[in-house]
Amino acid sequence: MLLKDKIAVVYGAGGAVGGAVARAFAAEGAVVLLTGRRLPTVEVVAKEIVVAGGSAEAAEVDALDEQAVEAHLRSVVERAGRVDVSFNAVGVPDRTILGTPLAELDVETFLRPVTDYTRSYFLTARAAARRMLPQHSGVIMTVTALPARMGSALNGGYGPASAAKEAMTRDLSAELAPQGIRVVGLRPHGLPETASLRAVHGAKAEASGLSWEQFEQYLAASSHTRRTMRLQELADVAAFMASDRASGMTGTSVNLSMGRLDD
Repeated sequence: MLLKDKIAVVYGAGGAVGGAVARAFAAEGAVVLLTGRRLPTVEVVAKEIVVAGGSAEAAEVDALDEQAVEAHLRSVVERAGRVDVSFNAVGVPDRTILGTPLAELDVETFLRPVTDYTRSYFLTARAAARRMLPQHSGVIMTVTALPARMGSALNGGYGPASAAKEAMTRDLSAELAPQGIRVVGLRPHGLPETASLRAVHGAKAEASGLSWEQFEQYLAASSHTRRTMRLQELADVAAFMASDRASGMTGTSVNLSMGRLDD
């Protein structure tokens, strides 16, 4: 097992990406601590993991709340002795951010994802780093999106938010890698199984004129594989990147665009 007996904390574990990553971590032997703003949603994922034979606990944690993040991770280390993996899959589910041209967007709406995504990633990464530094090991992870590197219309501040997270990944790695802590990101594109992609389509449907089926076809046609990525594929890469097998990877975001973006 890639992650046998590793202690992994997943933020945003009630969402599609966070839940898939939590399941993959548990399947590879990790003890997974799932967190989210809505405990019932996170508990569903935790129960699924336990039924499948894995080890998981659920907790209600607002990843935008500094005190909540610190208190939860403090309790994890007090009980488990350490934290090995921190994965931030926190989303900002606000459809009003999407679908409006930048020239017509007010500054508060534009900045909301930039502020919230970077705040959440910073708080969870900082909390993890503080616990990982004494042990000289650990992996800090997050997920971004293709607009971090590629221009995309009607996305509000989502592109700048992803770009900022990727810059933070590089900066964190520059500081922490010499101490044995890796920092890596995943950059997927086009995950039809997620509610967030449905929201993107819904917000842009009028402007694009594309039905959901046509939108899926567009995403598939723009990749080298002529299909979209599946959540399980993303989760499997996440588990590998969190493992010691990926010890040579840090300070980077893994390109999971299925060839849509050239490195």
